[in-house]
Amino acid sequence: VIKLPRLKTPSLEGRDSSPEILRMEPKEAKQAWGYVPVRSNASMFWWLYYADSPTQNFTQLPLILWLQGGPGASGCGYGNFEEIGPLDSDLKPRKTTWLQAASLLFVDNPVGTGYSYVNDTLAYATDLSMVASDMMVVLREFFKSKVEFQTIPFYIFSESYGGKMAAAIALEVHKASQAGTIKCNFHGVALGDSWISPLDSVLAWGPYLYSTSFLDDQGLKEVTTAAKKILNAINTGAFKFATLLWSKAEDIIEKNTNGVNFYNILTHDSTEDTALSSAVTETTAFVKLFQHHVKNQMKDKLNDLMNGPIRKKLKIIPDYVKWGGQSADVFMNMAEDFMKNAIDIVDSLLEANVNVTVYNGQLDLIVPTIGQEAWLRKLKWPKLKEFNTLKWQPLYTCPECTETAAFYKSYCNLSFFWILKAGHMVSPFYAFRARRGQLLFCRL
Repeated sequence: VIKLPRLKTPSLEGRDSSPEILRMEPKEAKQAWGYVPVRSNASMFWWLYYADSPTQNFTQLPLILWLQGGPGASGCGYGNFEEIGPLDSDLKPRKTTWLQAASLLFVDNPVGTGYSYVNDTLAYATDLSMVASDMMVVLREFFKSKVEFQTIPFYIFSESYGGKMAAAIALEVHKASQAGTIKCNFHGVALGDSWISPLDSVLAWGPYLYSTSFLDDQGLKEVTTAAKKILNAINTGAFKFATLLWSKAEDIIEKNTNGVNFYNILTHDSTEDTALSSAVTETTAFVKLFQHHVKNQMKDKLNDLMNGPIRKKLKIIPDYVKWGGQSADVFMNMAEDFMKNAIDIVDSLLEANVNVTVYNGQLDLIVPTIGQEAWLRKLKWPKLKEFNTLKWQPLYTCPECTETAAFYKSYCNLSFFWILKAGHMVSPFYAFRARRGQLLFCRL
């Protein structure tokens, strides 16, 4: 255990191919950012913040790569300014920033997300392996240019669909590290409310909502029927159709629960999110899913910030690139891969002795904790039986407090955290708890 401190889609016609590597390192702050061309006509944007601890140098603290969900949500935008970065969306200091405990590397991925972009519609990533391959290009270049981070403990943290990407990327980082093709000190991956097994999440929707009094018997029957249709589609390999059925299942849930919030069941979807969704004129199910699960992380305020003051500060964003302008295309190009599970990848990580931490918010509906527990039971990891027989342990909001913030269990290189009173986005709503939980997430 590491004891850390407490603490408008742009036009693609007539554009040149991907530029050469670009980097900026302002003198007034310990941060850097840049572009890396990952393939022809595809460039990814990264943003690094050096750890800002009053008692320790950044070389004494780990480096965390943060991966947002979606796919198509921006880590450099939402993850940075709405969750764990040094400033909030009002550009005011965040008291609970993870920067007090680690250096933070945000990357807008897959290509087309945030400030990352493609110059050819055929350059979007279409599956998990392509996403991981692109990220490896970025990470190799990052550690090559930032030699000071080559020996610092390196972790990958993630949220939602970012967890699925994180698992695949973590496995590739481990393989590359073992082969000597990347110079980094990789220590593990944390999967937060992660989309590892979409089917297990969907099958948990009905029981979870029923047990929390959001569905009556008839509502449970309707949601269960919708979930079984998704199960049948996945079992026949119709993954894109399963994604469409997933959208219909959400409609059924919203009607039966009077609009329960998929990201925190104790709240309802805001009128702001509804207004954002209605602003998009296309009516396909994929666009609707994008609106619900990516667009809500691109609110007007954040959009204005990223396409205004932040863009001006960064200075290297191409004129024809709008932050978030290609995010819908990112989501739609990943639709075939969206409902596939990544359980085997987690198994491979555990077999390779890579540290894996799974954490989940108690109030999350889109990825319910009981769904996470379900796919965990499907692991083929030889030590799973010993893990399952362990009794979980409580974590408290502070050493002097009696309020339970979470439960956890840990065996060998697998840990699981049940985060109480948290929704899908654990970090912004319970940042102080997540920051303390990070003491255990970053396992040696």
